[in-house]
Amino acid sequence: MRRLLRHPVRLVPLVFLVAILLGTGLLMLRPMTIEYQHTSFLTALFTATSAISVTGLSVTDTPNYWSGLGLTLITVLTQVGGLGILTGAALVILTVSRRLGLHNRLLVQAETTEYGLGDVRRLLLHIAATVFACELVMTIIITGRLWLAYDHSFWEALWLAAFHSIQAFNNSGFSLYTEGLLAFSRDPWVSLPLALGAIIGGLGFPALFEAVREWRRSARWAVATKLTIWGSATLVGIGTVGFLATEWGNPWTVGQYDIPGKVLASFTQIALARTGGYEVVPTDALREESYPLLIGLMFIGGGSASTAGGIKVSTFFLLAFVIWAEVRGEPDVTVGRRRIATASQRQALTVALLSIAIVAVGTAALIAMTDRLPFYAALFEITSAFSTTGLSVGVVSSLSDGGQFLLIVLMYLGRVGPLTFGSAIALNTRHRLYRYPEEQPIVG
Repeated sequence: MRRLLRHPVRLVPLVFLVAILLGTGLLMLRPMTIEYQHTSFLTALFTATSAISVTGLSVTDTPNYWSGLGLTLITVLTQVGGLGILTGAALVILTVSRRLGLHNRLLVQAETTEYGLGDVRRLLLHIAATVFACELVMTIIITGRLWLAYDHSFWEALWLAAFHSIQAFNNSGFSLYTEGLLAFSRDPWVSLPLALGAIIGGLGFPALFEAVREWRRSARWAVATKLTIWGSATLVGIGTVGFLATEWGNPWTVGQYDIPGKVLASFTQIALARTGGYEVVPTDALREESYPLLIGLMFIGGGSASTAGGIKVSTFFLLAFVIWAEVRGEPDVTVGRRRIATASQRQALTVALLSIAIVAVGTAALIAMTDRLPFYAALFEITSAFSTTGLSVGVVSSLSDGGQFLLIVLMYLGRVGPLTFGSAIALNTRHRLYRYPEEQPIVG
């Protein structure tokens, strides 16, 4: 216990595991289902893990299986998972800062810029206030739309709006509609607030707070903020154009809409596909060339210290700058007149390669466990679980018990792994008093 208290970062996986097991036990209670039926341990474990990890994958028909009490519990677990990872990330940053010495503590403070190292309470209050304020605005807009345009009662509209707003901002994909958000693909009053909420929730509090405070002077943003904000905008823009190009004539997705409808559906689907997990167009009806696009966006994910998963936008674009510097023969990797430390480059490369290895091994394992599962479907489901996105091609409920348990492990790793692994790297910096002779092996 003393070791854990000395290194609070190690508590994060344990706390999430305890929350998952507690949620599993509660979901197995008969009042949690509509017909008071027995819920198997695996089904409850899968649902609790999906909620706590803010993924949204489901092995049941969510609105027709879980009772109002069960859906409320899923909502609470999602909020705890999303808010918990934000506050956990904040504490990790502060913990890492204290371990790096005064010089590096000042560097971290310069990067976060908003808070001093001792302002833990103010930091956590700002995070909680941001989360609840965004969810409240989304709920108000969507409640009005569902109440006035979709013939729902006020209280029914409020419940639907609150549930989906919490899910979207926390980048989870549970829905009270069996077909997801397909009915709202051309309704900007419902789809846009959810898409924008998922984007904001996926930016991460360091980038979000600095961007809001310094919105008139973006040139003064820290490198991490620039990579996250501009990187996210680039991914959404390129993803929307790419999705339009591949699905333009597909009558089962956006091909049936007019041009504004195509653009709206494509934008919201890409915004939600990166981290949110909601379907605005049927995923199982996409053309094959659309799957690599969605898989790539899911794998990259959102910003650091956010509700999103993936290897993170800043990691991806940092590696892009490393490649660009190498192609140009530059001695240093620079972003916005700032030289990137070699340690950061190595950390980004390590996180990316380990994530690729996990997805590759997981895909091979899922194919081995499930007969006749196409490669693209296995890769899609594994990437969605590991990146805690929640999109599916519709095969999750038909997987074997082993396949579902594999997704459970990946959802857990995808939620707590990057945070704990990244902090472990930062805390494990070594300094040697000697260096070996240098040699340049042949590459390529």
